[in-house]
Amino acid sequence: MNYLKLALCLAAVGMTASVGQAQPASAAPSAAAPKELPPASTKQGLTFDKDIKPLFEASCTKCHGEQKPKGKLRLDTLDGFKAGSEDGAIYKEGDSANSAIVKAVARINPKTQMPPAPRKPRPGPDGQTPPPQQEPPKPLTPEQVGLVRAWIDQGAK
Repeated sequence: MNYLKLALCLAAVGMTASVGQAQPASAAPSAAAPKELPPASTKQGLTFDKDIKPLFEASCTKCHGEQKPKGKLRLDTLDGFKAGSEDGAIYKEGDSANSAIVKAVARINPKTQMPPAPRKPRPGPDGQTPPPQQEPPKPLTPEQVGLVRAWIDQGAK
């Protein structure tokens, strides 16, 4: 218990000492600055079938399609998108900046980015590392994320 009190006191002293004072140039920030969301596209009349489904097919439906959708999230149909995942809704209609799907495809947070970074292959029983079986999906470009944002802002139809 004494260690906890000491840690809290040291943390409080460190916080009060740093309030209003510039950090030395050599001090590293405690966390990387978050990436910003790309702006929503100005394109109007976006639809799932015409504009969004092709993006999802290229980057998302290998894992979030009809066959064993991860997290129970299907991105191959509009109904699947609107149904969300096992964790609930993935978007807020009219509010793309606060939609989980937008933050994921914009790759803001490495822990929740989609598609995820490829895993390093593990050696097999013979000690050899097998070659990748298929190309990993490509992340959406900022322009494509902007289209998804505009589509959600326009009502996700």
